[in-house]
Amino acid sequence: MATHRALIIEDSREIADLVRLHLRDVGCEADVATDGKHGLELAARGRYDLVVLDLMLPEMDGLAVCREIRTLPGYVPILMLTAKSSEIDRVLGLEMGADDYLTKPFSVRELQARVKALFRRVEALSSLAPGAGEDGSADETIERGALRIETGKHRVSIGGREIALTAREFDLLVHFARRPGQVFNRGQLLDQVWGYNHEGYEHTVNSHINRLRAKIESDPSKPEYILTVWGVGYRFSDRLDAGGPGDGPGRGSDDGFGRGSGGGPGRGPGGS
Repeated sequence: MATHRALIIEDSREIADLVRLHLRDVGCEADVATDGKHGLELAARGRYDLVVLDLMLPEMDGLAVCREIRTLPGYVPILMLTAKSSEIDRVLGLEMGADDYLTKPFSVRELQARVKALFRRVEALSSLAPGAGEDGSADETIERGALRIETGKHRVSIGGREIALTAREFDLLVHFARRPGQVFNRGQLLDQVWGYNHEGYEHTVNSHINRLRAKIESDPSKPEYILTVWGVGYRFSDRLDAGGPGDGPGRGSDDGFGRGSGGGPGRGPGGS
């Protein structure tokens, strides 16, 4: 018996039918659109638990469709399919709001594993919303210094100025802000925020943290909220609760392991 409903936007009917067949094995029925324009129309009209979106589409490409879906009310996870293997295409898809991606050709097991991970993530978020905090009791508002996060409204502001974040950036920020001072390596963040731990995808964490810093830090090269722990990973400052300054400048746009994109050598754990 189907418990989920998906929309497959894929111009290859053969691939679309194959994906639909194997989604059925994990309890998910699916509609199919073979061009981007029609797919967006279906996404706007229907209520879906998942969108499987090809990157290369006629009428309207997958990146544009992804961007438009993210302007629609409600949240639906997007799994992007691409025949391109370059990092820039994957990062662009994630930047536009995709939750995960698969590079063609992909295995049936990997497809099903990614889909089930996305469903688990949505179910976990649903247990907190609408208006539920981590204990399921009330609307959760997290305040760390000038940063204010309202989870039920999916709203972030700094000093009263609203900050626009993608769904994944929001999840990542909430994960950090709920656990100030706790250190996470990239594998842990992949597992706990993205819903899977897959070797070779660590660069996704780096790029998201760099983009998040660019949006919430007054000086991304000297972060006060999300700090780098030298040789380990990242942590959220635990000196912000009183609303004062943070731990001092942390390391900026690097990968948490000393391979920075700018600046000199770090000054030890946390960059403090």
